[in-house]
Amino acid sequence: MKNFETVKAIQKFITSEKSKGKSIGFVPTMGALHVGHLSLIEQARTKTDVVVCSIFVNPTQFDNQEDLTKYPRTIETDRQLLIDYQTDVLFLPTVQEIYPNGMEPTEEYDFGYLDQPMEGAFRKGHFAGMAQVVKRLLDIVQPDYLFMGQKDYQQQLIVGRLLELTGMDTALVTCPIVREEDGLAMSSRNVRLSAEERKKAATISATLRQAKADRGNYTLAQTQERAIECLNAVDGIRVVYFEIVDAKTLESLDNWEDAEQLIACTAVHLGSVRLIDNLFL
Repeated sequence: MKNFETVKAIQKFITSEKSKGKSIGFVPTMGALHVGHLSLIEQARTKTDVVVCSIFVNPTQFDNQEDLTKYPRTIETDRQLLIDYQTDVLFLPTVQEIYPNGMEPTEEYDFGYLDQPMEGAFRKGHFAGMAQVVKRLLDIVQPDYLFMGQKDYQQQLIVGRLLELTGMDTALVTCPIVREEDGLAMSSRNVRLSAEERKKAATISATLRQAKADRGNYTLAQTQERAIECLNAVDGIRVVYFEIVDAKTLESLDNWEDAEQLIACTAVHLGSVRLIDNLFL
């Protein structure tokens, strides 16, 4: 696996590979890699000739400084995992490489309603910072395919819109959520859970599955209320939101029949850790 820390070095390599007719697959991450990330690497390997993974803990998308400070950093373990999964390139830039002119956004994007509900409502500036770094990374790597996970559902919808707005010649590939045996969606933040919290965390996916089962037996509003009650009943869990929305627009719905495809999205605090998950209904 080749390792690059500067924009100049990785762009020279990618230009060379593209001149040979090779396709580039890109998996952007913030490190603390787990099987979910590695499933994206596997998908990229099946679809492209050269797989690039970046590890960059982006300061501009953290609305909470404590969350940024506590975000797990396990670079040597990550590096070995990427080697084991036959990743071709690791891009490990500094903040200065990504933001040579400072971290203030130089471009604003109109995502319509996509960045307003759920994560957008509770994490001010998060999606602006995310879009800023994704655009910068895409400009650097120039991939043919961008691989992202469904767990950050709202994020990947916004990235899809970003690609449309900028006219970039990159195709977004959204990959399924990878879960633990008890259903918990894999996340870099899971390592911050205590053993007791880890057991309680399984309630999140169980509640999503129950919401899916409730369709047809309860109204949409009743289903949301039941889910929130179920989560809040667990000691240590505080619901940030649980919403059933149009999977394309993220708009709230009154009835099950109001959208062609629906998705239930939730965020909770479990102790000091914030977790998100979703499930198509």
